[in-house]
Amino acid sequence: MVIKRLTLLALFFAGAFHSLCNGQSQNAPFKQDESGITVTLKNAPNGVNMIRLKPINAKIIRVTATPTNFFVEKPSLMAVTPNNSAIKHTVNYTDDKMIVLTDSVKVTVSTITGLVEFYDSKGNLLVKQSKFAHEPAFVNAMYDGESSYRVSQYFDSQADEAYYGLGQHQQGVVNYKGRHVDLIQNNTEVAVPFVVSSKNYGILWDNNAITTAGDIRPLEPLHALKLYNKNNEAGWLTVSYSLKQDPTRTVYEQAVSDIDLNWLSDVKRFPDSVKMADAIVTYEGAIEGDQTGLYQLQIKYGGYIKLWVDGKQLLDYWRQSWNPATALVDLNLQAGKSYHLKMQWIPSGSESYLGVNVLLPAPENVKNTFAFTSEAGSTIDYYLVYGQNADSIISGYRTITGKAVMLPKWAMGLWQSRERYKTQDEILAVVKEFRDRKIPLDNIVLDWSYWKQDQWGSQEFDPARFADPDGMIKQLHGQHINFMISVWPKFYEGTDAYNAFNKNNFLYKRNIANRQRDWIAKGYISTFYDAFNPDARKAFWELISKKLYTKGIDAWWLDATEPDILSNASVADRKLLMTPTYLGSSTKYFNAFPLQNAKGVYEGQRAVNPNNRVFILTRSAFGGLQRYGAATWSGDIASRWEDMKSQIGAGINFSLSGMPYWTMDIGGFAVEPRYENAKRQDLDEWRESMTRWYQFGAFVPLFRVHGQFPFREIYNVAPKGHPAYQSMLYYDKLRYRLMPYIYSLAGKIYHQDYTIMRGLIMDFAADKNVEGINDQYMFGPSLLINPVYKYEAHNRDVYLPKGNGWYDLYSGKYFKGGNTLKADAPYNRIPVFVKAGSIIPFGPEIQYTNEKPADPITLYVYTGANATFTLYEDEGSNYNYEKGDFSQIAITYNEGSHTLTIGDRNGKFNGMIGDRTFRIVTITSNAAKALNFDQKPNKTISYNGKNVSIKL
Repeated sequence: MVIKRLTLLALFFAGAFHSLCNGQSQNAPFKQDESGITVTLKNAPNGVNMIRLKPINAKIIRVTATPTNFFVEKPSLMAVTPNNSAIKHTVNYTDDKMIVLTDSVKVTVSTITGLVEFYDSKGNLLVKQSKFAHEPAFVNAMYDGESSYRVSQYFDSQADEAYYGLGQHQQGVVNYKGRHVDLIQNNTEVAVPFVVSSKNYGILWDNNAITTAGDIRPLEPLHALKLYNKNNEAGWLTVSYSLKQDPTRTVYEQAVSDIDLNWLSDVKRFPDSVKMADAIVTYEGAIEGDQTGLYQLQIKYGGYIKLWVDGKQLLDYWRQSWNPATALVDLNLQAGKSYHLKMQWIPSGSESYLGVNVLLPAPENVKNTFAFTSEAGSTIDYYLVYGQNADSIISGYRTITGKAVMLPKWAMGLWQSRERYKTQDEILAVVKEFRDRKIPLDNIVLDWSYWKQDQWGSQEFDPARFADPDGMIKQLHGQHINFMISVWPKFYEGTDAYNAFNKNNFLYKRNIANRQRDWIAKGYISTFYDAFNPDARKAFWELISKKLYTKGIDAWWLDATEPDILSNASVADRKLLMTPTYLGSSTKYFNAFPLQNAKGVYEGQRAVNPNNRVFILTRSAFGGLQRYGAATWSGDIASRWEDMKSQIGAGINFSLSGMPYWTMDIGGFAVEPRYENAKRQDLDEWRESMTRWYQFGAFVPLFRVHGQFPFREIYNVAPKGHPAYQSMLYYDKLRYRLMPYIYSLAGKIYHQDYTIMRGLIMDFAADKNVEGINDQYMFGPSLLINPVYKYEAHNRDVYLPKGNGWYDLYSGKYFKGGNTLKADAPYNRIPVFVKAGSIIPFGPEIQYTNEKPADPITLYVYTGANATFTLYEDEGSNYNYEKGDFSQIAITYNEGSHTLTIGDRNGKFNGMIGDRTFRIVTITSNAAKALNFDQKPNKTISYNGKNVSIKL
């Protein structure tokens, strides 16, 4: 086979393309211009006619495919990389293949099949498009009169490959190998179509529609399995209804083949003879399949749910009825064998939800694939990101979608919130209590309904409850407390704001036409604004700026940004409620609402106040959100122990999706009724749950307490002498002591595309044992966090990754890596281990982040390996860091020479302290030292910005 070579050198020179060859060969099977390298396929298989490759840099290749003879060119909402950027690359071609090489990757495209393959520069396979396709790449569709396609692409998966990211999901799964992952914005579920592979690559799927990733075969209804009733008759399950006041007596019984009370519109199918709020519902019978393998049940539930298979209990969960959750149950079944199934459901209220679907065992041609499919799109459009590790892959994601801008330093401190502070006096009283008790605090949060009852969307305080909001905020600022406020994209019909937005066609109208009322008092008719409309975004910012920002608001809580126009509406109904959007079909743009909503607030505030950092908290996210000064919390989760555990995996994969700022409601948002006025054992369990959650929450990127009654302030959880109070106060103070460590990592997020909450795969990729661990993670480079999520547990299994030694944070005791140990977890502590070869800077005790400079700093040096840490500082509240106003001090420890070096300070900023003190505490494997800030240091160094080295 004759190989022909066309060498093309594109330089970053005024965005122009320069060819250093004598011109493109007339026989070349491709065309190259500033948009990329385009191949027209010979036989247009699988619905693809043309494929275009565009090197973004040496490690990132954009791939687009079209079924037509042209590409639809529409600006991406996710990607901000300019398309005219050029990069050095070489194109080789044969009669049936085109090869594009950069310094880091090689991409081949078959000119016959269109299959794309990716390799690193050494020829190692990264990933290749699969020959198998469950459906064509393009399937014609039309939405709201707009022609479109359902688009799909399959990739071969290597046998030992693991997958991470894909946003935030709450089923406790970390590795998505072999999983069906629906990417659809929903309260507690966040859709981000970016996956990180353990094989040193990531894929950003640039599509705004509802998407499925992984094993994209559709979930089947329960009757895909052979069903038997409780009398062993084939064809259905038996469902029995009893009443809570008399659970032993069956009042109604029926046959069911499906369990599908999934949406608001389905609730009416509940039997008329039984009131849902009074019912206990029991499903019983057996299930059977004709294939041996893994059957994955997805169970959507609101209320109490218990599941037994062959007598073994697999679920015992609860979720508030108005925000159902989804549990994943893995069943390894043998072909032709029936398994007894019993499920008990106790609805919570008159509108509860239950649905059961199943993903059948994967056929051989699916098992080793990973795919994306989206409901709508003009083209297939994705980016292959190569990296030596997860950090460099995430850096590539941010190259495409934008830098993660810095949040204000105070955001790293404690936030206190509840649903909800009802008056100005309540807010001021809570802050006073924190300050009087010397409980460190930086932020107080005002949740929804601070307006008059019928004025949602007015963005105006109810003067009966907030007589002087300007004065309140000024008083809070005087106590060094920042103020965050909840702002929904929601408007009640008839308000002045509604009328102004309606006049300019800025609103979604369907909910108004439906006369659908919300849940407030008698119910009010409302809708959301169209965040895809740039003029509507501008108007929304101008409204909240005029009504709120001018009062001194410090941060924005953008709630219900899925958008949740009508809770628990079906997906089809949700699309109707946001039709049409300014950009086009709601089906085509469904997942991108939270990104556009945050964009308007971020750009609006930076335009009117270019100094103060924008800070946004949003309930949903999409690719690129990190560039808008936004963090995401995990939604309206419940307060059960299983919900606490599910947050660990949710935070790990959200962070592996490229967005570094994640948080949760410490304590869970909604509580079981038994906790509302808890007594005796229920009160004990509530306090222990809050304590364990608080211990966990102190080690996530943002430290935030929120939830419904009972109140979540430390002193409202337990009295001062109680172990719960003492433990929560300890971890609050420890968080503030760790501020030099945490804020340095925040600086690293911006300057080096770092990630704070780190799945173990990020730092220990060579250790295959960590790939599926869903209840441990690293907090920065040094701290291994192991939350306790079981009631009355006083120890837990902890895996210490191999290749490292580990120290117990509290005692300094040394442990070898590569082992699972049963770590002590007394009521007042969770197991935290420090990686050998770590330097952790601790600051002085403070009550708020900017109380005083971090001086002296105590450096805890954990020996056993070489260590580095870079202390980062800047002004903390403005964007001067973008102009170079920051300082960095590199601190290193050499294990061979036992030498600690504090390097020259690089950079400067206003307010920087010139001279400072470092106290050095050395911990070795044979000389444990407890975490005690009053102990005498091994050494004390007076530092004036110049390099200094000492022997330890």
